[in-house]
Amino acid sequence: MFSSLMMNTWIAGSIVAVIAGMVGFFAVLRGQTFAAHAIPNGAFAGAAGASLLGINVLWGLAVFSIAGALGIGALGSERQGRKSRNDVVTALGLVLMLGLGALFVSVSSQYAEETYALLFGEVFGISQGEILPILGLGILSAVAIGVAFRPLMLTSALPEVAEARGVSTRRMDIYFLIVMALATSMTVPVVGALLMFSLMIGPPAAARSVTARPGVALALSVVIALATVWISIALSYRTNWPLGFFVGVAGAVFYLLGLGVRALGTRLPGVSRPYPAR
Repeated sequence: MFSSLMMNTWIAGSIVAVIAGMVGFFAVLRGQTFAAHAIPNGAFAGAAGASLLGINVLWGLAVFSIAGALGIGALGSERQGRKSRNDVVTALGLVLMLGLGALFVSVSSQYAEETYALLFGEVFGISQGEILPILGLGILSAVAIGVAFRPLMLTSALPEVAEARGVSTRRMDIYFLIVMALATSMTVPVVGALLMFSLMIGPPAAARSVTARPGVALALSVVIALATVWISIALSYRTNWPLGFFVGVAGAVFYLLGLGVRALGTRLPGVSRPYPAR
Protein backbone atom coordinates (compact mmCIF):
# COMPACT_ATOMS: atom_id res chain seq x y z
CA MET A 1 0.00 0.00 0.00
CA PHE A 2 2.94 2.36 0.65
CA SER A 3 5.20 1.13 -2.12
CA SER A 4 6.97 3.52 -4.44
CA LEU A 5 4.24 2.99 -7.04
CA MET A 6 1.59 4.11 -4.56
CA MET A 7 3.38 7.20 -3.28
CA ASN A 8 2.10 9.32 -6.19
CA THR A 9 -1.42 8.24 -5.26
CA TRP A 10 -1.04 9.30 -1.63
CA ILE A 11 0.60 12.61 -2.54
CA ALA A 12 -1.91 13.55 -5.24
CA GLY A 13 -4.85 12.44 -3.12
CA SER A 14 -3.64 14.51 -0.17
CA ILE A 15 -3.20 17.64 -2.30
CA VAL A 16 -6.68 17.20 -3.73
CA ALA A 17 -8.19 16.71 -0.27
CA VAL A 18 -6.63 19.89 1.14
CA ILE A 19 -7.85 22.04 -1.74
CA ALA A 20 -11.28 20.41 -1.83
CA GLY A 21 -11.68 21.04 1.89
CA MET A 22 -10.72 24.71 1.56
CA VAL A 23 -12.72 25.53 -1.54
CA GLY A 24 -15.66 23.39 -0.51
CA PHE A 25 -15.88 25.20 2.83
CA PHE A 26 -16.69 28.46 1.05
CA ALA A 27 -18.92 26.73 -1.50
CA VAL A 28 -21.11 25.42 1.32
CA LEU A 29 -20.97 28.66 3.26
CA ARG A 30 -21.89 30.76 0.21
CA GLY A 31 -24.69 28.43 -0.89
CA GLN A 32 -22.91 27.64 -4.16
CA THR A 33 -22.98 23.86 -3.96
CA PHE A 34 -24.75 23.64 -7.32
CA ALA A 35 -21.86 25.52 -8.92
CA ALA A 36 -19.47 23.12 -7.18
CA HIS A 37 -21.30 20.35 -9.02
CA ALA A 38 -21.68 22.11 -12.37
CA ILE A 39 -18.13 23.42 -12.87
CA PRO A 40 -16.23 20.10 -12.53
CA ASN A 41 -18.82 18.20 -14.56
CA GLY A 42 -18.91 20.88 -17.23
CA ALA A 43 -15.12 21.02 -17.37
CA PHE A 44 -15.24 17.43 -18.58
CA ALA A 45 -15.98 18.90 -22.03
CA GLY A 46 -12.69 20.79 -21.96
CA ALA A 47 -10.79 17.62 -21.11
CA ALA A 48 -12.50 15.79 -23.96
CA GLY A 49 -11.61 18.56 -26.39
CA ALA A 50 -7.99 18.68 -25.21
CA SER A 51 -7.66 14.93 -25.63
CA LEU A 52 -8.90 15.17 -29.21
CA LEU A 53 -6.31 17.86 -29.93
CA GLY A 54 -3.58 15.75 -28.37
CA ILE A 55 -2.70 18.21 -25.61
CA ASN A 56 -2.60 17.88 -21.83
CA VAL A 57 -6.15 17.54 -20.49
CA LEU A 58 -5.31 19.95 -17.66
CA TRP A 59 -5.29 22.79 -20.19
CA GLY A 60 -8.71 21.86 -21.47
CA LEU A 61 -10.03 21.50 -17.94
CA ALA A 62 -8.64 24.90 -16.97
CA VAL A 63 -10.05 26.73 -20.00
CA PHE A 64 -13.56 25.27 -19.72
CA SER A 65 -13.64 25.55 -15.93
CA ILE A 66 -12.70 29.24 -15.96
CA ALA A 67 -15.03 29.97 -18.89
CA GLY A 68 -17.89 28.26 -17.06
CA ALA A 69 -17.10 30.13 -13.83
CA LEU A 70 -17.01 33.49 -15.61
CA GLY A 71 -20.28 32.75 -17.38
CA ILE A 72 -22.06 31.71 -14.19
CA GLY A 73 -20.63 34.65 -12.28
CA ALA A 74 -21.42 37.26 -14.93
CA LEU A 75 -24.97 36.13 -15.73
CA GLY A 76 -26.13 34.69 -12.44
CA SER A 77 -24.72 36.99 -9.78
CA GLU A 78 -26.67 40.19 -10.28
CA ARG A 79 -27.95 39.78 -6.78
CA GLN A 80 -27.51 36.82 -4.51
CA GLY A 81 -31.05 37.23 -3.22
CA ARG A 82 -32.21 36.08 -6.66
CA LYS A 83 -31.31 32.50 -5.96
CA SER A 84 -33.53 31.04 -8.68
CA ARG A 85 -31.80 33.09 -11.40
CA ASN A 86 -28.41 31.94 -10.24
CA ASP A 87 -29.49 28.30 -10.29
CA VAL A 88 -30.98 28.60 -13.78
CA VAL A 89 -27.80 30.16 -15.18
CA THR A 90 -25.69 27.48 -13.49
CA ALA A 91 -27.90 24.72 -14.89
CA LEU A 92 -27.78 26.18 -18.40
CA GLY A 93 -24.01 26.47 -18.24
CA LEU A 94 -23.75 22.85 -17.13
CA VAL A 95 -26.04 21.66 -19.93
CA LEU A 96 -24.09 23.62 -22.55
CA MET A 97 -20.71 22.26 -21.46
CA LEU A 98 -21.99 18.69 -21.16
CA GLY A 99 -23.43 19.01 -24.66
CA LEU A 100 -20.05 20.06 -25.99
CA GLY A 101 -18.45 17.16 -24.11
CA ALA A 102 -20.87 14.72 -25.75
CA LEU A 103 -19.96 16.17 -29.15
CA PHE A 104 -16.22 15.82 -28.53
CA VAL A 105 -16.62 12.25 -27.33
CA SER A 106 -18.82 11.30 -30.29
CA VAL A 107 -16.15 12.22 -32.84
CA SER A 108 -13.53 10.08 -31.14
CA SER A 109 -13.60 6.29 -31.24
CA GLN A 110 -10.73 5.86 -28.76
CA TYR A 111 -11.91 7.95 -25.84
CA ALA A 112 -14.01 5.52 -23.77
CA GLU A 113 -11.39 4.68 -21.13
CA GLU A 114 -10.23 8.29 -20.76
CA THR A 115 -13.83 9.45 -20.45
CA TYR A 116 -14.45 6.97 -17.64
CA ALA A 117 -11.28 8.12 -15.88
CA LEU A 118 -12.28 11.80 -16.06
CA LEU A 119 -15.74 11.10 -14.70
CA PHE A 120 -14.76 8.73 -11.90
CA GLY A 121 -11.08 9.44 -11.36
CA GLU A 122 -7.84 7.56 -11.88
CA VAL A 123 -6.02 8.17 -8.65
CA PHE A 124 -4.12 4.86 -8.86
CA GLY A 125 -2.77 5.85 -12.27
CA ILE A 126 -1.16 9.14 -11.29
CA SER A 127 2.34 9.50 -12.73
CA GLN A 128 5.26 11.46 -11.33
CA GLY A 129 4.90 14.03 -14.10
CA GLU A 130 1.32 14.83 -13.09
CA ILE A 131 2.20 15.69 -9.50
CA LEU A 132 3.85 19.04 -10.28
CA PRO A 133 0.92 20.66 -12.18
CA ILE A 134 -1.51 19.36 -9.56
CA LEU A 135 0.64 20.85 -6.81
CA GLY A 136 1.05 24.12 -8.71
CA LEU A 137 -2.67 24.65 -9.23
CA GLY A 138 -3.30 23.57 -5.66
CA ILE A 139 -0.89 26.18 -4.27
CA LEU A 140 -2.40 28.84 -6.53
CA SER A 141 -5.91 28.03 -5.27
CA ALA A 142 -4.79 28.07 -1.64
CA VAL A 143 -2.99 31.42 -2.05
CA ALA A 144 -6.05 32.91 -3.77
CA ILE A 145 -8.25 31.90 -0.84
CA GLY A 146 -5.74 33.14 1.73
CA VAL A 147 -5.38 36.55 0.05
CA ALA A 148 -9.16 37.14 -0.02
CA PHE A 149 -10.09 35.24 3.14
CA ARG A 150 -11.62 38.17 5.01
CA PRO A 151 -13.77 39.56 2.16
CA LEU A 152 -14.82 36.02 1.25
CA MET A 153 -15.94 35.41 4.84
CA LEU A 154 -17.75 38.73 5.03
CA THR A 155 -19.61 38.36 1.72
CA SER A 156 -20.44 34.75 2.57
CA ALA A 157 -21.85 35.23 6.06
CA LEU A 158 -23.02 38.87 5.99
CA PRO A 159 -23.45 40.06 2.37
CA GLU A 160 -25.47 43.14 3.34
CA VAL A 161 -22.76 44.27 5.76
CA ALA A 162 -20.14 43.62 3.09
CA GLU A 163 -21.96 45.87 0.61
CA ALA A 164 -22.29 48.57 3.26
CA ARG A 165 -18.52 48.42 3.81
CA GLY A 166 -17.83 48.73 0.11
CA VAL A 167 -17.02 45.08 -0.57
CA SER A 168 -18.70 44.01 -3.81
CA THR A 169 -20.46 40.68 -3.40
CA ARG A 170 -20.68 40.35 -7.18
CA ARG A 171 -16.93 40.66 -7.63
CA MET A 172 -16.28 38.24 -4.80
CA ASP A 173 -18.72 35.75 -6.36
CA ILE A 174 -16.81 35.83 -9.63
CA TYR A 175 -13.48 35.69 -7.79
CA PHE A 176 -14.53 32.63 -5.82
CA LEU A 177 -15.95 30.87 -8.88
CA ILE A 178 -12.61 31.33 -10.65
CA VAL A 179 -10.81 29.85 -7.62
CA MET A 180 -13.24 26.92 -7.75
CA ALA A 181 -12.46 26.52 -11.45
CA LEU A 182 -8.71 26.36 -10.73
CA ALA A 183 -9.31 23.77 -8.03
CA THR A 184 -11.45 21.77 -10.44
CA SER A 185 -8.74 21.78 -13.09
CA MET A 186 -6.36 20.24 -10.59
CA THR A 187 -8.66 17.67 -9.01
CA VAL A 188 -10.79 16.18 -11.78
CA PRO A 189 -7.99 13.97 -13.21
CA VAL A 190 -7.44 12.53 -9.72
CA VAL A 191 -10.88 11.87 -8.23
CA GLY A 192 -13.04 12.52 -11.29
CA ALA A 193 -15.69 15.11 -12.05
CA LEU A 194 -18.52 13.22 -10.38
CA LEU A 195 -16.61 12.41 -7.19
CA MET A 196 -15.14 15.89 -6.77
CA PHE A 197 -18.60 17.16 -5.90
CA SER A 198 -18.84 14.70 -3.01
CA LEU A 199 -15.38 15.61 -1.73
CA MET A 200 -16.06 19.35 -1.91
CA ILE A 201 -19.43 19.17 -0.15
CA GLY A 202 -19.43 16.30 2.38
CA PRO A 203 -16.42 17.28 4.57
CA PRO A 204 -17.15 21.05 4.59
CA ALA A 205 -20.82 20.45 5.38
CA ALA A 206 -19.83 18.17 8.26
CA ALA A 207 -17.40 20.77 9.62
CA ARG A 208 -19.96 23.55 9.34
CA SER A 209 -22.47 21.45 11.27
CA VAL A 210 -20.39 21.36 14.44
CA THR A 211 -18.68 24.75 14.69
CA ALA A 212 -19.26 28.37 13.78
CA ARG A 213 -15.65 29.46 14.21
CA PRO A 214 -14.27 30.24 10.72
CA GLY A 215 -10.71 29.07 11.37
CA VAL A 216 -11.77 25.92 13.20
CA ALA A 217 -14.39 25.08 10.58
CA LEU A 218 -11.94 25.53 7.70
CA ALA A 219 -9.28 23.42 9.39
CA LEU A 220 -11.81 20.74 10.29
CA SER A 221 -13.07 20.69 6.71
CA VAL A 222 -9.54 20.00 5.45
CA VAL A 223 -8.96 17.31 8.11
CA ILE A 224 -12.21 15.51 7.22
CA ALA A 225 -11.41 15.73 3.50
CA LEU A 226 -7.97 14.22 4.14
CA ALA A 227 -9.51 11.44 6.23
CA THR A 228 -12.05 10.77 3.48
CA VAL A 229 -9.38 10.44 0.80
CA TRP A 230 -6.95 8.39 2.90
CA ILE A 231 -9.63 5.97 4.10
CA SER A 232 -11.00 5.63 0.57
CA ILE A 233 -7.58 4.95 -0.97
CA ALA A 234 -6.75 2.32 1.67
CA LEU A 235 -10.10 0.53 1.37
CA SER A 236 -10.10 0.68 -2.41
CA TYR A 237 -6.58 -0.77 -2.51
CA ARG A 238 -7.50 -3.59 -0.12
CA THR A 239 -10.87 -4.52 -1.63
CA ASN A 240 -10.32 -3.59 -5.29
CA TRP A 241 -13.67 -1.81 -5.15
CA PRO A 242 -14.05 1.56 -6.94
CA LEU A 243 -12.50 4.50 -5.16
CA GLY A 244 -15.60 6.55 -5.87
CA PHE A 245 -17.77 4.26 -3.82
CA PHE A 246 -15.70 4.86 -0.70
CA VAL A 247 -15.34 8.61 -1.33
CA GLY A 248 -19.11 8.99 -1.63
CA VAL A 249 -19.91 6.81 1.37
CA ALA A 250 -17.24 8.42 3.58
CA GLY A 251 -18.46 11.91 2.70
CA ALA A 252 -22.02 11.00 3.62
CA VAL A 253 -20.95 9.28 6.84
CA PHE A 254 -18.91 12.26 8.02
CA TYR A 255 -21.81 14.59 7.27
CA LEU A 256 -24.23 12.42 9.24
CA LEU A 257 -21.75 12.29 12.12
CA GLY A 258 -21.57 16.07 12.04
CA LEU A 259 -25.34 16.32 12.22
CA GLY A 260 -25.30 13.84 15.08
CA VAL A 261 -22.75 15.89 17.02
CA ARG A 262 -24.83 19.00 16.49
CA ALA A 263 -28.08 17.30 17.48
CA LEU A 264 -26.65 15.81 20.64
CA GLY A 265 -25.10 19.08 21.66
CA THR A 266 -21.68 17.53 22.27
CA ARG A 267 -19.52 19.87 24.31
CA LEU A 268 -16.75 20.62 21.83
CA PRO A 269 -14.86 23.92 21.47
CA GLY A 270 -16.74 26.11 19.07
CA VAL A 271 -19.92 24.06 18.84
CA SER A 272 -22.68 26.52 18.10
CA ARG A 273 -25.06 27.54 15.39
CA PRO A 274 -23.62 27.28 11.87
CA TYR A 275 -23.14 30.27 9.65
CA PRO A 276 -26.24 31.61 7.94
CA ALA A 277 -26.47 30.25 4.40
CA ARG A 278 -26.94 32.77 1.65
